[in-house]
Amino acid sequence: MGNRVRRIIQIGQKEALMAQEFYDDENQELVRTAGDEEHGRRLDQVLASLYSDYSRSKIKKWIEEGRVTLDGRVCTVPRTLVESGIEIGLTPELTDDYLAEPQDIPFETVYEDKDIIIINKPAGLVVHPGAGVHDGTLMNGILFRYPENAHLPRAGIVHRLDRDTSGLMVVARSEKAQNKLVKAISKHEVVREYEAVVVGVLTAGGTVDAPIGRSRTVRTMMAVVPEGMGREAVTHYRVLERFRAHTRIRVRLETGRTHQIRVHMAHINHPLVGDPLYGLRRKRYIKGADEEFNRKVTGFPRQALHAAKLMFIHPSTGLEVSFESPIPDDLNELYAVLRRDLSEHPGEYVYD
Repeated sequence: MGNRVRRIIQIGQKEALMAQEFYDDENQELVRTAGDEEHGRRLDQVLASLYSDYSRSKIKKWIEEGRVTLDGRVCTVPRTLVESGIEIGLTPELTDDYLAEPQDIPFETVYEDKDIIIINKPAGLVVHPGAGVHDGTLMNGILFRYPENAHLPRAGIVHRLDRDTSGLMVVARSEKAQNKLVKAISKHEVVREYEAVVVGVLTAGGTVDAPIGRSRTVRTMMAVVPEGMGREAVTHYRVLERFRAHTRIRVRLETGRTHQIRVHMAHINHPLVGDPLYGLRRKRYIKGADEEFNRKVTGFPRQALHAAKLMFIHPSTGLEVSFESPIPDDLNELYAVLRRDLSEHPGEYVYD
């Protein structure tokens, strides 16, 4: 069907779907280290001075709701005195205060009815406003194209993709649909599959079952952590295509932790191509690789990850609906370079 998204509606099929949880950390944690000037001051006062965009009452509310950590431990007492050198983490709640003016943001709507919208998000587009990003997001674009969504929390957005991950998302158009989708997400009744390219040659598919929590060393990153210190995370993957030093895989999630695929594949020493956070720290030399290979593969400008399939029970009809998205051009170009390299060096697999 060319570049058009394929839509499948299977009437009467209500079997339980494979467990899947969408991203459940809607906002990134903001982390600051208290300096000498903060020593001995109340936590709510320190946060109010560090994040002047937020009101004192809102910050106090977030503290009491458990959205603030001190050296990784949740603190719910606004009067707590801060010590110099302590790490203060704040996960702000996205509220209607962030709903900026509607903006004409380019994105593809591949299906819509009175209850849902299926969007094919391009790489590079942030899903919703947050700290440091107040406009130019998918949410702004939804409000422009679907102004009636302004009355819904987060303009109907019920899950997200990372900025540089492309692919399918579902957005609600009614309160009833949003409530049902949120419930389905919480019960792991939504299936989402991804395509990815990882560094290294995988000999077979497998499962990564390893808890994920926030990294203690780099607080903007997630990491596999010891049992009991993070949240359950399970990732299944299978091999679609092997190249000389890379592998194309299909991934299905049982859980949906922040950066889960990126963290889990890096954990088994097969990080995603182009991943700026969890990828290889040094450029990998591949013997015989030409200039185009190095430019297209080593220099791939984003994580090679695409949300290719989305399947769930429609909130109004009760029928199973399934959507598939074509592979974007940049990934197809990456596949082409990897295939050509393999054809020029048949059998020369690099397993590390």
